[in-house]
Amino acid sequence: MLERIFRWFLTVVGLVLGYAASEILIKVNAVNALVSRNNIYYFGFIAVCIILLGLIFYILSPYLIRLIFKITEILENAIQKIPTNDIILAVLGLIIGLIIANLLISPIARFLTGNTILSAIGSSLAFIVNIVFATLGIDITLKKKEELYNVFTFLKRFGKEKRKGEKVGISQPKILDTSVIIDGRILDILKTGFLEGPILIPSFVLEELRHIADSSDNLKRARGRRGLDILNLIQKEIPLTVEIVEKNFDNIQEVDSKLLKLCQIYNGKIITNDFNLNKVAEVQGVPVLNINELANAVKPIVIPGEEMNIHIIKDGKEAGQGVAYLDDGTMIVVEGGKRYVGEVVDVVVTSVLQTAAGRMIFAKLKNAS
Repeated sequence: MLERIFRWFLTVVGLVLGYAASEILIKVNAVNALVSRNNIYYFGFIAVCIILLGLIFYILSPYLIRLIFKITEILENAIQKIPTNDIILAVLGLIIGLIIANLLISPIARFLTGNTILSAIGSSLAFIVNIVFATLGIDITLKKKEELYNVFTFLKRFGKEKRKGEKVGISQPKILDTSVIIDGRILDILKTGFLEGPILIPSFVLEELRHIADSSDNLKRARGRRGLDILNLIQKEIPLTVEIVEKNFDNIQEVDSKLLKLCQIYNGKIITNDFNLNKVAEVQGVPVLNINELANAVKPIVIPGEEMNIHIIKDGKEAGQGVAYLDDGTMIVVEGGKRYVGEVVDVVVTSVLQTAAGRMIFAKLKNAS
């Protein structure tokens, strides 16, 4: 149906061109002398030109349509491979280049309008300058796109700081990495409502999870499938907006680097429990929400001299020590508790040690001398 519409449209174009061509030819002296003798020749000549060009376009239209569709398909495939941000920047560079070119060429064009030859030179020069500056505009914006992204990010942050104290309706996006999805605690954290959305899940993180789930190693495969199950529950049970971001960076290989770049583009925060990613993000100025730090922050605080009732479950590393655990996993080292392994005893806290791995509590038996 679409091809028929295009065919008849091209045929109409041929008829119009035939009429235009007949008018041009009539103005030529030889033809004008022929048709001026009688109106029949005049109208006959116009009819012949219209029918001839209309027929030519009707016959050639299937080939022209296929050629147009082929060119459109090639352009569409080429454009689909280009990131949307790059297309926007290229158009912006094109517009800026054309504006600069016309600002430069306008005074020259006005100076050359007095003479036919000079006008032709001016038109050619204007065309060349427009092409050069349009190409320069596109090339410069694409080569400087990283710096432009940083400028846009800075302007966004500056605008937010300027509106400090005002109520902001849209919160920063939270971007999940692979490790925090496999960990699973993010599901419970999101259920509590302490985090605001939207929650973004990059397509390359999803792809990494699928790759881990298809691993030949049983442990990796189980971790990958757990991560996919957690994602499924997040999408079904969390009332926040959860979005799969179909954006990849072909020139970047590591997933962590892609996450940092995506976070800069969306001006979001990364949620992770990866220590190395946390450190790299801090260096690059990317905000991070580390759930390990959150877990340590919400653990119950104990102070020296506080009494506790615990269950000693195993020996400690040092002689005579016993080890117990709180419900949140905090380890308690009890001096002289080895002989009470398997028993519930009362202890007194002597000191608390905060390490990168978490909090450790040192205690002694309550009745110890």
